[in-house]
Amino acid sequence: MSRGKKLDLFIGADIDDGWAQVQNSRKTKLSSEIQESGKHFLVFQKEKRRGKTVTLVGEFHRPKEEQTALLKLLKKKLGCGGSVKDGWMEFQGELKEKLRPLLVEQEFRFKHGH
Repeated sequence: MSRGKKLDLFIGADIDDGWAQVQNSRKTKLSSEIQESGKHFLVFQKEKRRGKTVTLVGEFHRPKEEQTALLKLLKKKLGCGGSVKDGWMEFQGELKEKLRPLLVEQEFRFKHGH
């Protein structure tokens, strides 16, 4: 067999033709305003990630050090994993019923219906 010209394949997609970067709708702008725990109105959200349930609580307007200290305390009491991202606390599992009294004990409040 002879070696001919290399194939020159062109699909025809041009990246500059109306393509836009996908924006994540969940990210919120962190407020520089720090509030007391009694002035927070927290909300629960539940997401599925890779088939597992994740409980989100937020949005917290506290310094990063206080958020991580509170997260560490809650994870220890609940016996689960979690993290702080964009002012929201994420917990592994469906923990809404167990998490609410622990946060009320820390003087946080919730929006009606959550």
